[in-house]
Amino acid sequence: MTRKLPDEVGDYLQQHPDVVEIVADFWNENSALRSLVLPLVRSYIAITNCFDNGGRLFLCGNGGSFADCLHIAGEMLKSYERHRKLSTADREKFKQFQHGEKLADALEYGFPAIVLGLNHSLKSAVENDISEPYIGYAQELFALGKEDDVLLGISTSGNALNVQYAVTTAKVLGIRTIGMTGQNGGELVKMVDIALRVPAKLTNRVQEQHQIVYHTLCSMIEAHYFQEMK
Repeated sequence: MTRKLPDEVGDYLQQHPDVVEIVADFWNENSALRSLVLPLVRSYIAITNCFDNGGRLFLCGNGGSFADCLHIAGEMLKSYERHRKLSTADREKFKQFQHGEKLADALEYGFPAIVLGLNHSLKSAVENDISEPYIGYAQELFALGKEDDVLLGISTSGNALNVQYAVTTAKVLGIRTIGMTGQNGGELVKMVDIALRVPAKLTNRVQEQHQIVYHTLCSMIEAHYFQEMK
């Protein structure tokens, strides 16, 4: 298969040939999504810079998009397509302790990904104690977030208020923001630093295309740090 990419994308990725391969496959296999290549690469750079600086990836969304956030976090927190075995040095640290040998053999490296909204005690307290609605994600992010983090907010319409509130809070904290939305974009695309705007309008079709995009992003991030395929 002939692999063609815009020159500016290749320039961004020249030090990571495995990532280039992943982006080339995305380009060749998803012609309807080619407009997302540059923001996809920008998202990859933002998130890997975040991880390199000790930051964390926060995620938020509603309904199916909340499930997508969980899906992304699942791919981040353990191996996805590549082996993430412990280094010799880290294995030796484990071996000093009880059960360390088994843990050293079983554990894998992961990336710090936090889905906002999983703390039901916090959610109920916010709903009961704070009169402003839709503020739960913003409250949790305000308590946990710091400047080196990244927020990825998913909204098929781009108009989910709780996601917008989280983005505003992220901006106050100096956190980079990525929005994943549908063709109409809504308010979200006007607010975020990077917009992943798929060319679909119906919610189910938007979510189907979102899955292609975030699987590619997960593959790119993993390939940035790990080489050996499963």
